[in-house]
Amino acid sequence: MKFTFERDVMIKEIAIAQEIISVKNATSILSNVLLTASNNTLSIRATDMNKINFESSIPIQVEEEGSTTIFCDKFMGILNSLPNGEIEFNQPSENDGEQAISVVIKPVDKKIKFQIKSMSQDKFPDFNSEAENAYFEVPAKEIKSMISQTIFAVSEDETRYFMNGVYCEKKENKFNMVATDGRRLAFISKDLLSGVNDFPSAIVPPKTLATVLKHAPEEGNIELAIADKMIFFKFNNYKFSSVLMDGQFPNYERVIPNHQSHTFQVQKTDLQNALKRVALMVDKKAGRTYFNISDGILKITSPQSEMGSADEEIPCEYSGDPYTLAFNYRYIDEPLRVIDGERIAFDFTEEMKAVTLRSEPSSDYFHIIMPMQKE
Repeated sequence: MKFTFERDVMIKEIAIAQEIISVKNATSILSNVLLTASNNTLSIRATDMNKINFESSIPIQVEEEGSTTIFCDKFMGILNSLPNGEIEFNQPSENDGEQAISVVIKPVDKKIKFQIKSMSQDKFPDFNSEAENAYFEVPAKEIKSMISQTIFAVSEDETRYFMNGVYCEKKENKFNMVATDGRRLAFISKDLLSGVNDFPSAIVPPKTLATVLKHAPEEGNIELAIADKMIFFKFNNYKFSSVLMDGQFPNYERVIPNHQSHTFQVQKTDLQNALKRVALMVDKKAGRTYFNISDGILKITSPQSEMGSADEEIPCEYSGDPYTLAFNYRYIDEPLRVIDGERIAFDFTEEMKAVTLRSEPSSDYFHIIMPMQKE
């Protein structure tokens, strides 16, 4: 097996492979990247076996076709150490009696040579690719927006594994994504599926969605398929696939209030800045922060502690009886980072019932937050 490639092109692909691979043991095949050279194209594959598979391809100059696997982290270290330009990748045939791969820099006046042990591709896991007929196209920008609005709200409690991912479903022409940890819920729905055949609902691992969010383009379309208990994404020269999570996702619709009698609105930047300052005095483990609402004023307060306390008042569009709501400040801060627009609305009924956090005017997403007990 022998071919040459552009260093910078390879680095981009191997960097993604590094993100995918979770095993860092040089003796494990799952720590390796699978390289297959054929028809002046190099196929690159990486997997963590549990959450996500990665496939890509780049143009190369093939002198001798073949396939092998090498330790991904060490390969990346070698690439980073080499100067820009063409690199020769050479795995001598078994007849040569060698079991090493030599990576040589070109032009030849650069006398640099690395040898790195390889492992046979025979034990590298096969990738499921049976979903070819199930793909549909969605705008990349819209899917990235949907992921951003939900991914942070998944549960980290492994005993509630069915909430450790983002729930995806098709309802008529709507594509819905939902995430919850039992104390908050993030929901977004976009009209993206006109003419798309029905597909089963799915709970998608957050690592898969985070990878797509990071690497998908801002423009153009993503090809997506949900089939055979797997989800597939294709864009540019990349293909990501993942086994879906087992379990029954909670009936999220029961959590969404039908009617809420009170609303107050604030400027997003005012709220973010005040929350950031008050949070300096908040117990990070409990996270409890008080929102005191009265005519025209929202006062954000941290509980009194041995370290002290903090409070700040900001203008608030509200008229009515005063209320005090206690929130985990993270459950406010995290949605604020992804909500578009300059104004934020809080819809509520009582101090201990679910609160809806949304943009004003309303958009195609919202966040449901359960208040905390007041101390």
